[in-house]
Formats: sequence, structure tokens, C-alpha cells
Amino acid sequence: MKKNKIAFWIATVLIVLWEGLMPLGTLLFAPQYINAGTKPLGYPDYFAYALIICKVLGVLAIAVPQVPGKLKEWAYAGLTFNLIFAFISHACVDKNAAFMVMPILVLGVLAVSYFYQARIARLSSKMHADTGAYHQTAVV
Repeated sequence: MKKNKIAFWIATVLIVLWEGLMPLGTLLFAPQYINAGTKPLGYPDYFAYALIICKVLGVLAIAVPQVPGKLKEWAYAGLTFNLIFAFISHACVDKNAAFMVMPILVLGVLAVSYFYQARIARLSSKMHADTGAYHQTAVV
């Protein structure tokens, strides 16, 4: 169980840094670059703000243990869609291989986080079922 938690937290911290902290830092400390990633792909300026808000809320839902499991599922799904469509946008518009690979790599890290979150919840549920104790599916 301990190895599962370590793998989960390493992957989740990387996702929090990449998908949450970096966009939030750009918004707060370098707002002139807010749309540097979306403007060349043809998206309107307001799309970058919506993307940042959704990413920050998503990583918070994934990283905070007290968040209900269903909300975590939606957060993982939202971040997954974001990364898939980032890949598609780069593949269709700028065709830059480095820009296309990055969302796929981050998606791989997100998948590791999701896999271990589900595994920990399953093991925790099984362990608590064996003892008859009440359980919460949050990862701590």
C-alpha cells in the first residue's frame, strides 16, 4: 500500500505543478503571456482564462484528499479531455512534434495518478470491508 501511495503522490504532484501551478503562476505573475499557448492555435483570449480556472480547480479536486470520489473522477476526465484536445490542436494547427508530444507525456503522468488513486481506493475499501469499518475513498 505504501508503494502505491508514493507512486500516486509523485504523479499527482507533477500534475499539480504542470497543470495547476504553472498556469496560475502565469496568470498572477506574467499575465502578458496568458494566451501565449492558445492564441497561435486560433483560440480567443478568454479561452486561456477559462482553461486556467478549470485546470486549477481540477488539480485541487485531485490533490485534496477530502474531495469526494465522483468529483475526482470528473476532474481526471476534464484534465484528460484538455490534454487530448491540446494534442489534437497542435497536430492540426502548428504540426510541431515537440508541442504534440508534451500533452501526451503529461497525459501519461495523469494516467499513473488515476491508476494509483483507484488502486489505493480499492485496497482501502477491501481492507475496511475485511474489518467491518467505515471507509472513505480519499487518498491520504
